[in-house]
Amino acid sequence: MQPPIIRPIEEKDNTPMAAVIRTVLESFDAPKEGTAYADTSLENLYDAYSTERAVYFVVEENGKIIGGAGIAPLAGGDENTCELQKMYYLPEARNRGIGTTMIKRCLVKARELGYEKCYLETMPNMTAAQKLYAKNGFEYLDGPMGNTGHHACQVQMLLQL
Repeated sequence: MQPPIIRPIEEKDNTPMAAVIRTVLESFDAPKEGTAYADTSLENLYDAYSTERAVYFVVEENGKIIGGAGIAPLAGGDENTCELQKMYYLPEARNRGIGTTMIKRCLVKARELGYEKCYLETMPNMTAAQKLYAKNGFEYLDGPMGNTGHHACQVQMLLQL
């Protein structure tokens, strides 16, 4: 067994990564509307993150995509704020330090791209994710920023880069 590889998303990763995101959201009983589940970009993450000031990384282990995360400009936000987006992992990727490694990689890239703040949204029942975000310096907000369309994600956090 080889250790997991974190790498930029490739076009061939679109379908497996969409499946990871949907599987995780279904496992948390997340609504399909108002979450990443319904995002029009979900079937083509490679193109969605092949834009200026955006990047998406996948985690591959033994030829299988087991998770991913990315950053992109915050929709409806100012030019200095990015959003940590679509950070989802299958159960076999959890509790192994992969999430921490991925957050750090995304935040390094965010700083390289000139962002000053990083925003994220999650759901109240995703408590392990919230602990991970807080451990990495994200702080809770009283309400949403920007216009992500994720009205079902009722927890918002922000990190000053």
